[in-house]
Amino acid sequence: MIAKGNDLMSLMYKSTRNSSNKVLASQAVLQGLSNEGGLFVPETIPVLDKTMEQLAAMDYREIAYEVMKLFLTDYTEEELKDCIKKAYDSKFDTAEIAPLKKVGESYYLELFHGATIAFKDMALSILPHLLTTAARKNNIKEEIVILTATSGDTGKAALSGFADVEGTKIIVFYPKSGVSRVQEKQMVTQKGDNTYVVGIHGNFDDAQTGVKKMFNDRELNQKLKEAGYLFSSANSINIGRLVPQIVYYVYSYVTLFKNNQIAKDEKINIVVPTGNFGNILAAYYAKCMGVPIEKLICASNENKVLFDFFHSGRYDKNREFHLTESPSMDILVSSNLERLIYHVANNDSEVTSKRMKALSEKGVYEISEDMKNNLKDFVGGWADASQTMEAIQKEYREHNYVLDTHTAVAASVYYRYRDETKDDTKTVIVSTASPYKFTESVLKAIHTGDLPEDDYEQAKLLKSISNTQIPKAVEELREAPIVHTNECEVDEMPSLVEKILKINEL
Repeated sequence: MIAKGNDLMSLMYKSTRNSSNKVLASQAVLQGLSNEGGLFVPETIPVLDKTMEQLAAMDYREIAYEVMKLFLTDYTEEELKDCIKKAYDSKFDTAEIAPLKKVGESYYLELFHGATIAFKDMALSILPHLLTTAARKNNIKEEIVILTATSGDTGKAALSGFADVEGTKIIVFYPKSGVSRVQEKQMVTQKGDNTYVVGIHGNFDDAQTGVKKMFNDRELNQKLKEAGYLFSSANSINIGRLVPQIVYYVYSYVTLFKNNQIAKDEKINIVVPTGNFGNILAAYYAKCMGVPIEKLICASNENKVLFDFFHSGRYDKNREFHLTESPSMDILVSSNLERLIYHVANNDSEVTSKRMKALSEKGVYEISEDMKNNLKDFVGGWADASQTMEAIQKEYREHNYVLDTHTAVAASVYYRYRDETKDDTKTVIVSTASPYKFTESVLKAIHTGDLPEDDYEQAKLLKSISNTQIPKAVEELREAPIVHTNECEVDEMPSLVEKILKINEL
């Protein structure tokens, strides 16, 4: 299904829509998207070249290097280690970076200990350093404009990562009515002379589609070039976002092994709350690298386009869009699924391109039986609002452990999977956000009294009943002034970018 190799000297990246388009890792990081709209994928998936015993003696940063050196082969050891050192530092509030907590019979991989209390910090802390290093390596003179669509978490994490990074500007588009109050406040209070935030009158898919169109708009890109700018992306369509996410799956397995919670080569299951499919795709890559993972359980909310796909082989975005209590998963076009389609089509870019064209033109595509057979590692599940709330209540009642709404979707899906299949394989559930990022929704599940209106008062209430600390990111929001007030219609996104960059004034 996927060719594997370990040629550290020459790992190239190909477009999912044109295999003849090959670039080095640093060039893929810089471009974000391929010229014809495809996503970059490694020509081969490298295999881990260290044993479990060797990895068990390493901390998160050292494991990050061992994983990333295999993918980012044109970065020198010094460059890559410098990027890792700058990324995984005191901005994380735990020494482990990604703690693995045993709760009942499950293990929660906590990916929310970074500056913006969501899993996007794990990759977006390092992406600015990978990107600016790539620019130097490739003698890029233009100022890099990071263009990003967010369903809530990517935006703040990207803004935080790129704020005041020399040689960059970042423009984030988010659905004005489709994120939590904390998510929105985190974005619109972001400081930094190079940061711009825009609320669009539409949903995340509209924002994501608008950003992709700008990447592929030759006239706009030519205007940018003439003005001294170059587009790049901080979304998980950028391979520089995806590779760092592989690290924490390797790390979680190594941690279980090191703590004698699994035997050597014992297989585990991974459950991921999924919207844009990047996070679970990283787990799939970890499996391809040799991590003993059995099932990849893809958990969706009411926007269950991925659940339907894994059950039928038919991807259909033509359906009602639901605004839910897990807004980062409110997505009908899962961009990173394109990479998986490419792999299960035996790396056939023509097959992938046809499916993506059908998705763009008709909103639907189907895969072949052979491709379906190559998806046997995946299990789809979904949870509605009441099941999500029940999962939060269950973990709090039984283990005094508080889940956010996205992690609760994963927990709900997993418990039903286990009950139905009797599969008792040890399982890691990916915890993608702090409960303090969705305080009101979490409190509705575990608190019976009236809720205060004020966001910070809600945080104080959650602290008192859960015996957990209010994260620094929430404390800082109390007095933070609103900096960004831009809003626009979807079709106004390109003209607003030109206005922000003052292209027509140059």
